[in-house]
Amino acid sequence: MLEAIRRAVSFLRQKQILHRLGVAISVTVIATACYVLYHMLRGIDVDDVIEAIRATEARSIVLAALFVAAGYFTLTFYDLFAVRAIGRTDIPYRVNALAAFTSYSIGHNVGASVFTGGAVRYRIYSAWGLNAIDVAKICFLAGLTFWLGNAAVLGLGICYHPEAAANIDQLPPWLNRIVAIGIIVGLVSYVAWVWMKPRTVGRGPWSVVLPGGALTLLQIVIGIVDLGFCALAMYMLVPDEPNLGFVVVAVIFVSATLLGFASHSPGGLGVFDAAMLVGLWQMDKEDLLAGMLLFRLLYYYAPFLVSVILLTLRELVLGARLKRLRALKPVSEGQPRTDGAYLRKQGDSGA
Repeated sequence: MLEAIRRAVSFLRQKQILHRLGVAISVTVIATACYVLYHMLRGIDVDDVIEAIRATEARSIVLAALFVAAGYFTLTFYDLFAVRAIGRTDIPYRVNALAAFTSYSIGHNVGASVFTGGAVRYRIYSAWGLNAIDVAKICFLAGLTFWLGNAAVLGLGICYHPEAAANIDQLPPWLNRIVAIGIIVGLVSYVAWVWMKPRTVGRGPWSVVLPGGALTLLQIVIGIVDLGFCALAMYMLVPDEPNLGFVVVAVIFVSATLLGFASHSPGGLGVFDAAMLVGLWQMDKEDLLAGMLLFRLLYYYAPFLVSVILLTLRELVLGARLKRLRALKPVSEGQPRTDGAYLRKQGDSGA
């Protein structure tokens, strides 16, 4: 069965069917979101939205900011886990934290996070001797943690409250619950599959050994905690009335986030917003829109600005250090050593 799946995927890749299908899905999602937003925002009063932002309690904004910070802190363990999984225990946590924070915050805002985030990671990890294949493996394992966490949150959340997902997908609650149970069964089956013996995906230098059962459970926990903090941040900013409960908001938030991710639009712009407005239709549109704008400021724009500053400072420091090393440490041929390992040895430049 697995070999048949591999052959099918290989055929689809050769014919570029997967690429075309992905583009078609993205365009369809974005077009649908634009249509929904157009109809839902026609009667929005901008002044009311601004007033709702001003009326938001400072306590709620501070708590939301703290939850966002906690979420990004959890994201750093995506890279820590992935780097350890490929056997590079020599890379310190601070490097993993910088790579994770900057790659995710920039990828979230620029869009096509697989490529933009991967480019940022490569720039940081290449100073520690990792090549493009190593970085690709890190991206894969970090992405696996993300999807396992999403599957767990959606499966458990929809199974507990299927009506929440019904607001977005318009399916009957009983059908949503069946889908949720299927997700949970699939997740349990995957954990059992990797627990029985070591599993490898890919071929040749691109092969990756999947984490075993215990480590996969750790991946799921990391993903759940990350999404939980993000959902809490959103929950603090949505209107208090009607009080739908945290689980409902979390299920809709995660569903909207996945739709935004599938669209590949920067920050899920338009798609995430449309899904939230549809899913939380019971709430006042102006108040909900105000909460979503504040969330974007805290979760997307502020971390993006911090990441750009950090990467700029890092490049300035590395440039100055390289210039100093060229002057002090020439090699025998009269040319300076500029490789990452040498810089690391001389000045611990990998951070």
